[in-house]
Amino acid sequence: MKSALAICLLSALLGASFFALQDFSLAAVHRSNREPKALSPLAEQLISLENQLADAQKKRDRDFYARTLTADFISIGTDGKTHAREEILGDLPSTELAEYRPYDVQVVPLNEGAAVVTYDVIIRMVHYDDETPRYQHISSIWVKQGNDWKLRFQQATAAR
Repeated sequence: MKSALAICLLSALLGASFFALQDFSLAAVHRSNREPKALSPLAEQLISLENQLADAQKKRDRDFYARTLTADFISIGTDGKTHAREEILGDLPSTELAEYRPYDVQVVPLNEGAAVVTYDVIIRMVHYDDETPRYQHISSIWVKQGNDWKLRFQQATAAR
């Protein structure tokens, strides 16, 4: 059960997979009820990192995740439990997303060294699908460490 919850969390973390399935030059990168607008350089950079996360997930590239997550990365799953970086990295090889469709994506800069990426997602897993809420709200916090953006925190909340 703990492994299933970690895989559910990893699925949220791997939410980046949706970026590989979407064209972010269109309305998908902002609230769906607004007109399309140009992306800021920060939004483009964080979306690019999310694309790279999706590619790494498909390749089961643990090294990329190890470089991209901060040393103190924490994830909170839809069940409210916290999962540390090593647990997420350990479950990466066994996670398979069958469907990951985001909408209402937003990038909110907090300051020069931090930003929040939020979105809603429809998710379906190859394994543990019964334990993974199909509709989720995702919030990710990215921080700049030196010249690199790193994923510091992510929370998945089941949507009702």
